[in-house]
Amino acid sequence: MKFFVDSIATLGPGLAGWDAARPVLAGSAPYVPMDMVLPRFEALPATERRRVGLPVKLALSVGLQALGQAGVPADAVPTVFTSSGGDGVVIHEICDMLAGTDRLISPTRFHNSVHNAPSGYWGIATGSRASSTSLCAFDWSFAAGLMEAAGLIYSAGSIDSAALNEATVHTGVMAQAGVAPESVLLVAYDAPYPEPLNAVRPIRHPFACALLLSRARSARTLAACRLEIRETGCSSRMQDDNLEQLRLDNPAARSLPLLAALSGARESDAGEIAVVIESTAGNAIALSIAPG
Repeated sequence: MKFFVDSIATLGPGLAGWDAARPVLAGSAPYVPMDMVLPRFEALPATERRRVGLPVKLALSVGLQALGQAGVPADAVPTVFTSSGGDGVVIHEICDMLAGTDRLISPTRFHNSVHNAPSGYWGIATGSRASSTSLCAFDWSFAAGLMEAAGLIYSAGSIDSAALNEATVHTGVMAQAGVAPESVLLVAYDAPYPEPLNAVRPIRHPFACALLLSRARSARTLAACRLEIRETGCSSRMQDDNLEQLRLDNPAARSLPLLAALSGARESDAGEIAVVIESTAGNAIALSIAPG
């Protein structure tokens, strides 16, 4: 499958926004690990802002940044939200209450516990009625989300149906059939769990990224990408040890090798840049990135 990347947003420790992250990922500036500072969050009405946790804020922040960077209205773009686990703090609170004597769970906690909560709040924040998909594939959630977003750009007749079916078998992701949109927003996010969940599912730092993928090249295109499914493949790694540790610590940060390739795509003299991202069931997604 082929697609174009029109805009990118990042939010994580030492990677606060694409303008700051791009030179670091391109290797022209040192990476300085630091606590993530969440930007001022006013996308939701005050009542909803008080109810949402960090995962929703991460997802909406990078999603709106990516669309703002591209100058695309947020109410018209289909979205794919992908996370390995959703809001662990809310899950901890619900489990804690169920283990006690007062087992009455508030409706707010319940609706914030579902995996598509960020998608719902995205609709509230943007007024969007475009389609939205929420995925979870453990440590391979970013790969699953990327496969889904790329697949949504194409209608069933735009690519070889046998190839799409084979990709579906390999990844466990089903791209929706029907009229293909011009662009799709991919949002990947993961945040740490509280104890005792953190002891069995450690995620050290929050991280989120968003990619606006398009079917056609345009004036805003940053890079052209080609995606293939492989049965085997070693994942691309980050050269900086601290960035590599971040990649391993946070499932959404499995995107870092792709983001690094995109950071230098326009200035690359070497032609295409190859990136491999581990996917489900021992498979891998192989990407070729060329200047836009």
